[in-house]
Amino acid sequence: MKVLVPIKRVVDPYVKIRVRADKQGVELANVKMAVNPFDEIAIEEAVRWKEAGLITEIVVVSIGNQATQESLRAALALGADSALHIVHDAPLESLNVAKCLHKIVQEQQPQLVIMGKQAIDDDCNQTGQMLAALLQWPQATFASKITFDKDKQKVDVIREVDGGLETLRIKLPCVITTDLRLNEPRYATLPNIMQAKRKPLTAVDIATLGLNLKQHLKVMSVTPPEPRKPGKMVKDVAELVHCLKEVEKVI
Repeated sequence: MKVLVPIKRVVDPYVKIRVRADKQGVELANVKMAVNPFDEIAIEEAVRWKEAGLITEIVVVSIGNQATQESLRAALALGADSALHIVHDAPLESLNVAKCLHKIVQEQQPQLVIMGKQAIDDDCNQTGQMLAALLQWPQATFASKITFDKDKQKVDVIREVDGGLETLRIKLPCVITTDLRLNEPRYATLPNIMQAKRKPLTAVDIATLGLNLKQHLKVMSVTPPEPRKPGKMVKDVAELVHCLKEVEKVI
């Protein structure tokens, strides 16, 4: 069984974000980048499946400029078998990303696509759902536990909902998006990092996919959040109530 894992290169989650001077996005120049944390969870889950003998091959794919290959090599070091780099310098909205992945799925013929539920840079939470719609495959989003049946024809997915937990049983092939509680990603060891340099990484120009990637969204402005007011220590409940009622006027 082959599994496809789409990943995205984003600003490292531990880096302080700065808005660009033109307010058209965040500053990326000379900023540490990393694999999207939710996608790392998807990679880890696929690697665990392979270690358990449930699947035989893991292919990672990402869209971006030349630097994207660093993230793909990181995924290979974590246990993926091969990587596809769709070369494209400009940002893409979720629908266009889903169209590219749709094309890759048609070419690679995986039995399952597992990916992060969202990227931490735009927080759209759309690509997985759009890809499933384009493929006309069943989907399970926000997965916190995934279990294959004995014939590996169906998977049970536990996901968090407002009222608790929901369990879905879906047939393969399918699309699954991962939540934070699914697993804890491993660190790449030095031997695996060295081995990743020898694993196949194929670059594909996005123009060769033959897609109409018209942008439907335009960023009007990106602004940082308002600075928070400094906290204040109070000596007792009476002073707290006074501050809330007379100063902040929230009660």
